[in-house]
Amino acid sequence: MLKRAFVAADPGRIRLRFAARGVLGIGLAVALCGAVGHSLTGAITGGLAALLALFTVTDPTVRGQAVTTALLPVVGLPVLAVAALLHDAPVARDLAFLAVVGAGVYARRWGPRGHSLGVFAFMTFFTAQFLHTVPRQLPELYVAVLLSLGAAAVVRFGVWCYERRLPAPVGVPAPTGGTGLARITTRQAVQATVGAAFALGVGQLLSDQRWYWAVGATWWVFVATTSRGETVVRGFRRFLGTVLGIVLGFVVAVPLHDHAVAAAVIVAVSVFGIFYTAHVSYTWMMLAVTVMASMLYGLLGVLDPALLALRVGETAVGSLGAVLAVLVLMPVTTHAVTEAWVERALRCVHACTAEAAARLAGDAGADPGPRVAELEHILGRVRLSLAPLVHPLSPMKARKGRARRVLALLDECAREVRGLASVAADPEASHDARLAAACQRVEVAVGVLTADVPFARAAVAVPHAADVEHPVLAHLHALERALAELAVPLRGAREA
Repeated sequence: MLKRAFVAADPGRIRLRFAARGVLGIGLAVALCGAVGHSLTGAITGGLAALLALFTVTDPTVRGQAVTTALLPVVGLPVLAVAALLHDAPVARDLAFLAVVGAGVYARRWGPRGHSLGVFAFMTFFTAQFLHTVPRQLPELYVAVLLSLGAAAVVRFGVWCYERRLPAPVGVPAPTGGTGLARITTRQAVQATVGAAFALGVGQLLSDQRWYWAVGATWWVFVATTSRGETVVRGFRRFLGTVLGIVLGFVVAVPLHDHAVAAAVIVAVSVFGIFYTAHVSYTWMMLAVTVMASMLYGLLGVLDPALLALRVGETAVGSLGAVLAVLVLMPVTTHAVTEAWVERALRCVHACTAEAAARLAGDAGADPGPRVAELEHILGRVRLSLAPLVHPLSPMKARKGRARRVLALLDECAREVRGLASVAADPEASHDARLAAACQRVEVAVGVLTADVPFARAAVAVPHAADVEHPVLAHLHALERALAELAVPLRGAREA
């Protein structure tokens, strides 16, 4: 697990840049809040706003990211006001919180922007509970949020806009077909609201002061998941990461929380860890979140071992609420979601191949690069969807073996597609008459794989050894073989 988080491949050092920029942006936001005389509460509010702006805004273009960042206060400030005004009205506050949970999850139907705004709305309400915000604090907190979002925007779009030097990724929204309760995002909004209601009720039995940790656990288990299997695995990983973070908190946060410089360094390291591990290990990300939260409680003067132990209990309640909701209430099966993502990956493989072939044929407008970026994103979703099946604790050995084989062959397809795109980008590369035939075979193979009928290996011709001497044909033939071999595990999954 440690190796996966910190030694995992980082092409172009994107994760390192992401983490370093996050620390820079949040550090600048907190420094500005301090420079204008804000209290510790204002600085924490501003720092969390900057973290969310740098972490959750994932539009596929820089312009889209700027628009979403500008919309964050439009959503967040009214929610902050509601949370503060309802501070002394527990029943109305709880109902409002559940409404924000449901609306935030439902907003995922509008893609990355809806997701970002939904997360910001939820976390604004959550932060108000964390800091016990009251109406008289609103002017200061409004200024802190706006100032910090401005600081984050300056860093992201001015000082360190590395996205401008990278190919713009293609947005890949989750499968959202159907209407009403048949739509996945609608189901999840209902599930999240019910799960959060369970977490809120039981969490308040554990503590009438820190109950919001349970609701937060339910919320973050639902974020970025679609099927019940994904949610169960994410709930387990959240709990494990929290427990590990609490253990580290006893070692680091408890003895050092009253040393301002040490606390600031630990918070900065935790922020770096959140950004750096987010895309490779949810467990390690939660460890970093827990250590950061422990230090913030220390700075607020309320940290003690009992509080850390309570955090574990609240997280367990929240994770349980999410798991029960997805298992009992309108469950979305892992198989249905996985099949949809695998089909999209295969169709993207064909699109990449077609773009590369067109480029080699002399079409200057053809560019496989964006399709390759889209394929990488889709494969990330396939891995997330198959995570419940390949988990070490999964008891279904046959399905685990098929899932691992599917992942290995899709990764092989991605490698060959990247190689094909690289060759196509070479201005010296020339068109070969055999390319059209090979690309057509790839198209046929993808078509049969994504159909409901069993796949016949004979549909993919076995290349002659002499053909492999051509670099483009070598990639295409390797791609054909991988597609042919995919037939066995995919057919087994459909028949299971």
